[in-house]
Amino acid sequence: MGRLFGKEGSEKNAPSRGTHEPDPDDIEFQKRDLYNKGRNQMSNEKFLDAIRSFELAIRVDPKYVDAWVEKGYAHFHLGEYSVAISSYNRAIEIDVANAQAWNMKGLAYYKMKNYEKAIESCEKALDINPSDGMSWYNKACYLTLSGRVDEGLDALRRSIEIDIANARKAVKDRDFESARAEEGFRRIVEVVVLESIRQGYDYVGKIVWVTSMDRSEVEDALMKLAMKGLVIKHERKNFTGKDEYYELAKEIADKVGTIRRTGLFSKEVSAPVQQLKDIREVLGKARESVEKGDLAGTLDLIDQLVSPTKHGSAMVEQFFDDHRDLRLYKIRLQDKGQEYLNSHKSDLVDLISRIDHKVGSGVAKPSAKD
Repeated sequence: MGRLFGKEGSEKNAPSRGTHEPDPDDIEFQKRDLYNKGRNQMSNEKFLDAIRSFELAIRVDPKYVDAWVEKGYAHFHLGEYSVAISSYNRAIEIDVANAQAWNMKGLAYYKMKNYEKAIESCEKALDINPSDGMSWYNKACYLTLSGRVDEGLDALRRSIEIDIANARKAVKDRDFESARAEEGFRRIVEVVVLESIRQGYDYVGKIVWVTSMDRSEVEDALMKLAMKGLVIKHERKNFTGKDEYYELAKEIADKVGTIRRTGLFSKEVSAPVQQLKDIREVLGKARESVEKGDLAGTLDLIDQLVSPTKHGSAMVEQFFDDHRDLRLYKIRLQDKGQEYLNSHKSDLVDLISRIDHKVGSGVAKPSAKD
């Protein structure tokens, strides 16, 4: 029942004239219903209808942050970038720690080619959520487009440490056109090619197909990887001549494991047993480095554990949560330095010890074949 209203005195207990306080549950249901309707309209590309639904939801609750963000995104899709930014600003006024609003605001500035504002917005998003790989990737694009290529490649490496899929995305992204000649970017291309071979895509054509890179780019990366002794080229006779295919060098394959494709959708995984032993050795050194307070040494050793070109792939496949935690520590140590290491020594030592115990258990157990 609604609360009764009336003047002081004789009318205090007068019957209600139909004025009721809104039921909070009704308000919640109404705004969410309108919000979900807008989301459905967005998925069907009915952006004007979606904007109307979000505006109705906001009318019900003017502080409905999600509706403000989605309203901005609908305007973004219509190319109304200034209006989109206004919606994101409104969301940020209500919730300054909304990383999504900051990230989307940066994307709108990117579309307007205002890269400095895009970078500023992206940095705000990363202050809130430093483990968001997409925000790091976006920042890498904006920095590169603004001419700050070295900083852009550093941000791109951060994004790849969080999600290796960002490497595959970067190699076909035109935003990095000005960075392609840089050694740092060529190494990223090599990482993508190595990962493709590890995944069982062993022919040039297959790598081109799965990565969408230019054939010449793939062939150049394979040549360099072969010169470094990381991949081995083989030849196989066919009816018309010979086919060239590639495999990881045994030392690399033993460390990161390989995937052999036995059909279109089936595969066999080779467990990197030797790499588990190598990881234990790195973990021991990392624990000593943390205990000594050696920032540079700790960062280098954690990098060996999280980098996809070193032990990162094996860590992701077998100790995903631990890989994520180490990666976050690396980012925070890079950002905050010695003070952060000093104040988080015990936590980091505990994490490394837990991983070492898990890895040790894995090494001690015989494989299913044995």
